[in-house]
Amino acid sequence: MAQISEAVVREVVKEILAQVANGNGAAPAAPAVSSDASDYAVAADMTMREVGEARQGTSSDEVVIALAPAFGDKLKKRTITGIPHTAVLRELMAGIEEEGMKPRIIRVWHTSDVAFVGKRGAELSGSGIAISIQSRGTTVIHQRDLQPLQNIELFPQAPVITLETYRNIGRNAARYAKGDSPPPVEQYSDQMARPKYQAIAAVYHIRETEFVDKKKKPMDLDVQFN
Repeated sequence: MAQISEAVVREVVKEILAQVANGNGAAPAAPAVSSDASDYAVAADMTMREVGEARQGTSSDEVVIALAPAFGDKLKKRTITGIPHTAVLRELMAGIEEEGMKPRIIRVWHTSDVAFVGKRGAELSGSGIAISIQSRGTTVIHQRDLQPLQNIELFPQAPVITLETYRNIGRNAARYAKGDSPPPVEQYSDQMARPKYQAIAAVYHIRETEFVDKKKKPMDLDVQFN
């Protein structure tokens, strides 16, 4: 079977975009998200170390951030629009801490599906609340007693999720953990995001799934920002 490189996929996407643009002149409502690393103040990398199997949390003030198999130390270490995973994780943690709660980072190995990653994270969270995130940036806020495909908040359009949005996701997750009922995080809408990034998103998902280990238990992570 012939191998399709990401560069080829991008060229195909450009052609599709040109065709779509000819029939739709509407401007997107979402803010521009840069893929240029120089546009992000957080340039430092991070190191992730597994420190043991993730067990059921006992602290009611913890919010789990459950990472998909490739987030942070594999692939390009960036979301689909080029936001460094380091910056994303910092913002999620900061949002949680601003609400007086404690982030706990784990990695879920048995699946790359963001809903099932979130469900497992919520089951292990002392508060019963977890944020799950894939390498491409798709994010979910999940609750322990909900089914995998149910959730509190879903952020399916990774191309329009900004660092500010990630911080707000952390805040809301912490508020749910405290028993509050905050308004949902504001989400941008971009009709062009799907045709523009659909093929690249598929590549991300396929590559992340390659790191799935169905026999491996979720692991607690020690994260150090360099």
